[in-house]
Amino acid sequence: MLKLDQVIEGDCIERMRALPEGCADLVFADPPYNMQLRGELRRPDQSKVDAVDDHWDQFGSFGDYDHFTREWLSAARHVLKDTGTIWVIGSYHNIFRVGSTLQDLGFWILNDVVWRKTNPMPNFKGRRFTNAHETLIWATKNPKQQYTFNYEAMKALNDELQMRSDWTIPICSGHERLKGDDGQKAHSTQKPEALLHRVLVASTKPGDVVLDPFFGSGTTGAVAKRLGRRFIGIEREKTYADVARARIREVVPADEDAVKVTSSKRAEPRIPFGWVVERGLLPPGTVLHGQGRKKTSAKVRADGTLICADATGSIHRIGAHVQGLDACNGWTFWQFEMNGALVPIDVLRQRLRAELV
Repeated sequence: MLKLDQVIEGDCIERMRALPEGCADLVFADPPYNMQLRGELRRPDQSKVDAVDDHWDQFGSFGDYDHFTREWLSAARHVLKDTGTIWVIGSYHNIFRVGSTLQDLGFWILNDVVWRKTNPMPNFKGRRFTNAHETLIWATKNPKQQYTFNYEAMKALNDELQMRSDWTIPICSGHERLKGDDGQKAHSTQKPEALLHRVLVASTKPGDVVLDPFFGSGTTGAVAKRLGRRFIGIEREKTYADVARARIREVVPADEDAVKVTSSKRAEPRIPFGWVVERGLLPPGTVLHGQGRKKTSAKVRADGTLICADATGSIHRIGAHVQGLDACNGWTFWQFEMNGALVPIDVLRQRLRAELV
């Protein structure tokens, strides 16, 4: 039986291949970037920059890195459900190679998201632009299957504006940055929890299983636990695995109601207008008024249709007819009188939907 909410030590390719097929709803991967650093990087005052020069980020050639990428992405495809999606984050050093391999393996790219850092590391030598962003690729395993995208939740998170594909979030610093006993960074590429929060709220539901094959300091697991998601973390380095376990033990999950997100309108129960009529919320004979400058009206009939001066039909058809349009959302166009004010009939639909929950 698959054990969830655990950190598995070992090679991510071998460990993912050993897991049951289709066990994960989401894969979030922060693989080695293959930074290709040549020598030490120093500031103008000659102090050494704490760059990513760890052994796990070093590959002999682009060919070696491409082979590694194909192997771990193939293993990730094995664990991902047909309805699942994958997020991969990288920099200009590797993300284009990763994207090519994703497509070669049959993944369908949904978006590339630019994480714009509010506090990036400066370019000390002054020979290039300051590298102020990283790129996330979001892809689905099977383009013919429905996948999770909490559009309304993302809109709510962004003050009722559509969430764009450029995200401005600070890098991990301050109290969030984990330190070892020596006061140094516990992990050189720790990602901010805000970034994972947005990824998980966007593309998972409470109870979904999130797998991270490069678990590092456990940011994915910490955020998953707080948001009521299950997780599987795979980490090759024991030091990092121990840091992640200790970190996640301290996380207090939010309560069940708090981790729910605004559902997509497409996922909400369908409410026929006829239900509103038969429940007596708008009795036959009620006069509805159309929105807009041109004053229009129609009368409710017993079967849930409307009748106006020269036509009968559904709330949508008559709404379009009186405006001279091809289509209309009758729920938002038609209004009824309540307490001396005109109110969209959609409030009655929402009332019935609430009763179904």
